Amino acid sequence: MDNTMTLTDNHLLSILQLASPALPVGAYSYSEGLETLVENGIIANQAHLKHWLEAELLYGAIRLDAAVMVRSEQAAKMGDMESLCRWNLWLSAARETEELRASSWQMGRSLIQLLGKLESQIVPIAKAVGNPCNYAIAFGIAVAHWQISVNAGLLGYLHSWASNLITAGVKLIPLGQTAGQILLLDLQPLINTAALEILALKDDELGCCSWGLSLASMQHETQYTRLFRS
Repeated sequence: MDNTMTLTDNHLLSILQLASPALPVGAYSYSEGLETLVENGIIANQAHLKHWLEAELLYGAIRLDAAVMVRSEQAAKMGDMESLCRWNLWLSAARETEELRASSWQMGRSLIQLLGKLESQIVPIAKAVGNPCNYAIAFGIAVAHWQISVNAGLLGYLHSWASNLITAGVKLIPLGQTAGQILLLDLQPLINTAALEILALKDDELGCCSWGLSLASMQHETQYTRLFRS
C-alpha cells in the first residue's frame, strides 16, 4: 500500500467537508455511551474524558470502524462491489449493542443519501451496497470518489470521531470550550499513531477490546433521562 500523503487544495477541501461537524449526518446526537459514563460518575472531568478517548484509540471499536473504512475505500476505488457489500455486512455483525448499530446505520444512510445528491455517480454504488449502509462504508466511498489519499481520509475519520465525542463531553460533564480544544490538540499525536497502526492491520488482525463501551451503551438504552440518542 502506498502511504505517501499528497493532497491538492481540492482534496484538502474535500476531506475538510467530509469530516466537518456541519456535515448533516446527525453525529452530534450520539455520545457512544458517554452520557451513561457521566451519569454514573465514571467520567467527571477533562482528565477522565482524555483517558477514555485514549483507551478507545488504542484498543476500542473506533479502530475496527476505521479499518473497515480503509477497506471500503480500497474496494470502492477498484469497483469491487462484492467486497464493499461483504465489509458492510461484516461491520453490522460486529456491532455489540442495538444503539451502536442503529447509530452507524442512521449516519451511514444520511451520508450515502447526501453523497448521492452531491455526486450522482455515487448512486449506483449506494444501490449496490444496499440499506442499511454503515457510516464507515459511506465515508470510505466518499474518500475513494473524491480521490482523497487514504491516509488523509483516515486522519479525517478519526479526528471527526474525537471531535464529536469531545463536543458531547463538553455538554455533559460539562467542560469549557477551551478545555475541549486543548483535549483535541493533546490527542493529535495519538490519532497520528493510531492511523499508522490501523493502516498496517491485516484482515485477520481486526479486533478490539470494547467491553466498557458495550456496557455503557447497553445501560444507555434504558437510562431515564437522555440528551443523546446513544
